[in-house]
Amino acid sequence: MFFLGYAKIFTDEGVIMKLGVERVEVGPWPMNCYLIRCQATGSVAIVDPGADTELILAALGEGEPCCVLLTHGHPDHIGALDDVRRATGVPVGIHPGDAGAIGADADFPLLDGMEVEVGGGRVRVHHVPGHTPGSVCLRLDGEALVGDAIFPGGPGHTGSHQALRQSLRSLGATVFTWPDETALHPGHGPSTTVGAERPAFVAFMNSEHPRDLHGDVSWR
Repeated sequence: MFFLGYAKIFTDEGVIMKLGVERVEVGPWPMNCYLIRCQATGSVAIVDPGADTELILAALGEGEPCCVLLTHGHPDHIGALDDVRRATGVPVGIHPGDAGAIGADADFPLLDGMEVEVGGGRVRVHHVPGHTPGSVCLRLDGEALVGDAIFPGGPGHTGSHQALRQSLRSLGATVFTWPDETALHPGHGPSTTVGAERPAFVAFMNSEHPRDLHGDVSWR
């Protein structure tokens, strides 16, 4: 398990509530499952339980799970969902665009602009369709869990040129409006920052590309 840092959340009384982000590598790919932990209350949101249920549950430690949040509905991100759901009994949130992928009704929708409470802190949902219709980023102060929407060096995989164009529009309207220092934690591999990706994204958007470009695309 890798500790990625704290996001500072201010309450109405001015008290700082820190949300810690931890990464748990699961599955043979591997895939990044994340734990968003409220340091004040011990409440934990589990993000993308893709595999290895026992490893995820062990990583909770003494934390109290409060919900499962899904960045999208692809199998490698939900492989352990049923087992984690049974073990914890917590509600599951996913965007309606991907809800059919989980094979069961979600307990609540992850809608663009909404905030999910995790203990004393809050996580904001940003809809970023393209990789899938219901892909979302989960943003804390200073960092975001971006699923497979964006990686170091390029956008997430897309199934058509139209989906790639949608992904680029989504990223331009969300991720690339955030401060350069914002850390981006993807569904696979290492993290990056908005500032590290911005120059190549801008250059890519200002370049000509084949009309059928899609799939695994890099900024370069």
